[in-house]
Amino acid sequence: MSIADEIRLRLASLNPENIDIFDDSAAHAGHAGAASGGGHFDVTIVSAIFAGKKSLERHRMVYQPLADLIPNQIHALSIRALTPDEF
Repeated sequence: MSIADEIRLRLASLNPENIDIFDDSAAHAGHAGAASGGGHFDVTIVSAIFAGKKSLERHRMVYQPLADLIPNQIHALSIRALTPDEF
């Protein structure tokens, strides 16, 4: 299973209406963090669960199910966590 697939599977617990995962690792080849195999990912996740939550809370909710993948499989993670109305 790819890391992107693993991210998608783990974030399913947030009941996303939409989730886009972009693996930007190739653009960072040669970067010190990438040398250990950790990838760079951009995640946009849309879920009603984020309603009433501040950005920091939303990010924590996304990081929590992925915590054991950081920093080895995931070196960098950019997150856009939105409610359906914001999307």
